Amino acid sequence: MNAVKFEQGPIRPPSEAGSLLLRMTRNCPWNRCLFCPVYKNEKFSRRSIEEIKNDIFAIVEAAEEVKAVSEANGLNGDINRQVVAKIQSERPELLQVAFWLYQGGENVFLQDGDSLLLPVDQLTEILELLIEKFPTIKRITSYARSKTLLKRNVEELQRLRKAGLNRIHVGLESGNDQVLEFMKKGVTGADHIEAGQRVKEAGLSLSEYVILGLGGEQWWREHALDTAEVINQINPDFIRVRTLAVPKISPLYEKVVQGEFKLLSDDDVIREEKLFIESLQGINSEFYSDHILNLLEDVSGKLMEDKNKMLSIINEYQSLPVDKREKFRLGRRTGYYRTMSDMQNSNLGDPVERTYRQLQHKGISVDDYIEQLMLRFI
Repeated sequence: MNAVKFEQGPIRPPSEAGSLLLRMTRNCPWNRCLFCPVYKNEKFSRRSIEEIKNDIFAIVEAAEEVKAVSEANGLNGDINRQVVAKIQSERPELLQVAFWLYQGGENVFLQDGDSLLLPVDQLTEILELLIEKFPTIKRITSYARSKTLLKRNVEELQRLRKAGLNRIHVGLESGNDQVLEFMKKGVTGADHIEAGQRVKEAGLSLSEYVILGLGGEQWWREHALDTAEVINQINPDFIRVRTLAVPKISPLYEKVVQGEFKLLSDDDVIREEKLFIESLQGINSEFYSDHILNLLEDVSGKLMEDKNKMLSIINEYQSLPVDKREKFRLGRRTGYYRTMSDMQNSNLGDPVERTYRQLQHKGISVDDYIEQLMLRFI
């Protein structure tokens, strides 16, 4: 039996974990951001509509083969855990499609970093083919740079929405122009505002990503305040925060080593996040802290009704004694803790306490230990 092959890229948003990944472009057309470790030394290219269509047909074939495995096991084409496990052991090349069908076959994410660079006619044709072949699809999403969105008028974005595109993910990162320039983002706060407002006007769902700590020690306050102001003017459907971590392969690493950029500590990031949330006004976005790099995962909710609850979680953390904050950070980064309430569970707390004492005995600071741990999550 011939292996079913279709191309996939390296990344997708955490919220698209259960989505089918369909590659429209390869890599990132900008690829200069200092903080980003992805796609470096990789050339950007647009995939042809024929390539993408062939991938869709390959996915159709893969879905048929997954259902054949179900039928062969007396399950009438239903996809359950048993089928997924059998696919994993016997036909691993079908696993992504099997898992997608097991999840309901509802969500699709268009890769890689900026799918909206493709001509609108081609995107529309691909979207329509996807929905024709998989009527179960309910949501199709894509990354897009703000600069690319500014090349699409509202009517073009509306056309894509009518063809099946539901949501745009934008790496806003910061609303402060100094930070954006230093990080070589290739965009301004005003660009972000115009692009975001255009997406909203077209009726598309908008998810904006903010990197906590991206201003470093020098611009942390400006980063928090100006990013909040940009978000206030866009009023996106979702605000998703990520905490900055700097692996050696990212260009920002050299800036850190040379002292040109000073990273914030966890406590300083939380101070920045608090100012950012306090400065969000008059919007109804949903705020998510849905990434392992974030210290306080449960700082999430609907703005503005949950704003005080989110700030109270931050205040609770800031009110902890220094050693308790260190132990929570250690437990969070080693995977024992998700929220501060987990510290009350001795089954979780005892191994954290042992690690904490071992670090003290070896003269290793919690900050240094955590810095290395965080690089594993990128």
